[in-house]
Amino acid sequence: MSHPAAPVPPVSDPAAEWEAWCAGRRRSVTAATGNLALVETRWLPAGERPDLPAARTAAPEGTTVTTVERTDLVTGAPEHGLRFWAADAPALLAYERTEVFPYNPAWVIDATYTPVPGARKVSFEHIRDNGGTRDLAVPGDITLTLDGRDYTLSAFDDAGTLLLVFGDPTNGAAGDDGTYAAGRFLFPTRTGEDSVRLDFNRAFVPPCGFSDQYNCPMPPRQNRLHLPVTAGEKRVVSRGGATASH
Repeated sequence: MSHPAAPVPPVSDPAAEWEAWCAGRRRSVTAATGNLALVETRWLPAGERPDLPAARTAAPEGTTVTTVERTDLVTGAPEHGLRFWAADAPALLAYERTEVFPYNPAWVIDATYTPVPGARKVSFEHIRDNGGTRDLAVPGDITLTLDGRDYTLSAFDDAGTLLLVFGDPTNGAAGDDGTYAAGRFLFPTRTGEDSVRLDFNRAFVPPCGFSDQYNCPMPPRQNRLHLPVTAGEKRVVSRGGATASH
């Protein structure tokens, strides 16, 4: 009696998976509510809540309207607003590509993760707060050694997902190895209770690199690496060769 052959598990191809990630990033930033389509963020007076149906009715054809919330820097009270996304947004129409470094497996790094009971607040300066800071919940410490130097990085909780905001010497540098000036983002992958994987090939330009309507956190001092991270996305390029400098 013959027996069917056992299925062969698929062979992982990290480079191909990375190429699919790059394609997914392009679809994401060029979507109807992607980073490039945001043309206005309208904050309402203190205490007011947005009338989303009315805003959608009044919006021009081809515009998507959503709500957004943040914390007032002075009072700590919630602020509410509206975001307007246009199918004919200038940044979207001008977008050509996002430059990336070639895939490099050496930039896939395993690190130790130490949870902080109850999390803690860490002050992050934001790009449009004129030097003000916002406290973000950091649920644990990421420790690793790069090029002989020890780091303890702070990744904050972004709606239940760890998000690392980091800087390195490529930020704002001229030439082929230059990256977005304000730093880059990376989602660490939890690989265990006390471990994470940092695949810097998937480091990406933050939303403020695509539209000046975003207010992105900037890398705190402990998240600034001393060696160039030559992996991941570099800069946004528009038609004509211009690079974003929001």
